Amino acid sequence: MTCFYDKLVFARRKLFIGGVIMNKHLDTMSAAVLHRFGGPDELILQEVDQPKIGPEDVLIGVAYAGIGEWDAFERQGGYAEMLNMNPVFPYILGSEGSGIVIARGENVSNVDLGDQVYAPAFLNPNGGFYAEYAAVNAKYVSRIPDGLTMLEAAVISGVGITALRGLEDLLQLRQGESILIFGASGGVGHIAVQLAKAMGARVFAVASGEDGVAMMEELGCDAIVNGKYWDISSMARKFAPSGFDAAMFTAGGEAANAAVNYLRKGGRLVYPHGIHPELRLPAGLRASGYNGEPDPEIIARLQRYISQYSLTVHIDHIFALKDANKAHEALQKHYVGKICLKVKEPDLVLHGLTDSQSG
Repeated sequence: MTCFYDKLVFARRKLFIGGVIMNKHLDTMSAAVLHRFGGPDELILQEVDQPKIGPEDVLIGVAYAGIGEWDAFERQGGYAEMLNMNPVFPYILGSEGSGIVIARGENVSNVDLGDQVYAPAFLNPNGGFYAEYAAVNAKYVSRIPDGLTMLEAAVISGVGITALRGLEDLLQLRQGESILIFGASGGVGHIAVQLAKAMGARVFAVASGEDGVAMMEELGCDAIVNGKYWDISSMARKFAPSGFDAAMFTAGGEAANAAVNYLRKGGRLVYPHGIHPELRLPAGLRASGYNGEPDPEIIARLQRYISQYSLTVHIDHIFALKDANKAHEALQKHYVGKICLKVKEPDLVLHGLTDSQSG
């Protein structure tokens, strides 16, 4: 049976005719689209035009698309209203994903045709990853590092960048410090746990449910609390008698509002914008809300952490592209880690690449 690597080599050989890179491909694709903003049921599968690439863009044959809580806000029209955007319908969601390079613009040199890649594409003007193809500026596109599967790569960008931005850039977390991570079993949280451990911090994780606790145990947290049922206060005081040096909150609610008081005097707290319910922060607390916006520097930094510390990502549910509406319904229920769309088998993406070059 021919392995994926052999197929990739074969595909690359077919990409060159007389020394010229062939970028021919089909004109339409299947996508989960919106014709108006609203609830999960507004997501429907239909054939649409493939995105066009400019000289700085990469066309990715999508294998998997990550689904984030921010996707629901975008689906509802939240970002369009907040940023005074003029959305064009049909509208394609999908702020991160992975796949294979199908075509590239004339100025692109960081990836080759046939490369397995992943990328964030938050509010991408060319459309998102809930589609068979996505056109993304090359500065956001990276080869998938060794040790990370294409499935994992699809869902790690958004949560990884958000976690890293908060821990390293804002908290400036140092070796030996104690950190409370509230919402540790969620998408951002479980990557933040791994990054904080890599930075040498002592991690106190507040997870959700027994499955969240089990995941934290696998990740080697120093202390774990089931935020749904356990007494967070007594365990926190035992772990950090003088209070925590730092905290990251990725979820809100009454337990979170109580937990913000577990920091020591002068402790630092960060939270990504958009957590709901909003945190109630006492006066005088050093707290910073922030956005996990991607840029080439932090993408490269995350890539180094993935490679050096073997970061992993937990995927709780995988849905087919046609069931994108069901995936968005799952966002409203209990889950740990991430949710993902399976757009197309990687072998089929590669098959499409070889077919598009044979004509």
